[in-house]
Amino acid sequence: MADSSSSKFQFAIDRGGTFTDVYARCPGGRVRVMKLLSEDPSNYSDAPREGIRRIMEEVTSENMPASQPINANLIDWIRMGTTVATNALLERKGEPMALAITKGFPDLLYIGNQSRPKIFDLISPVQ
Repeated sequence: MADSSSSKFQFAIDRGGTFTDVYARCPGGRVRVMKLLSEDPSNYSDAPREGIRRIMEEVTSENMPASQPINANLIDWIRMGTTVATNALLERKGEPMALAITKGFPDLLYIGNQSRPKIFDLISPVQ
């Protein structure tokens, strides 16, 4: 379990197709959350980075220009998840691709299309 009294920032980020949600545990344990558009090129080039920058700037009261690197010494960890690739797959958008699977991983063919009606069964459908 994470230490809530850390002297550094801890970030958990969900970068979705429309919005990016940023959860930050700040030094001393205070929590901040932020929601940004995932794509907003007139205001920032990368939503997760922008969320981190804004929260750190607000909490530390230090000017952190978007054009400058973020001081990573102030960050304990960043955890990030995304649904962008899954959304592209489901919407059939994105670049054409191919999937190569070696003999040792046949179950990837079953989970590759995200259709797993027996996902919690303990017995594998692959023989």
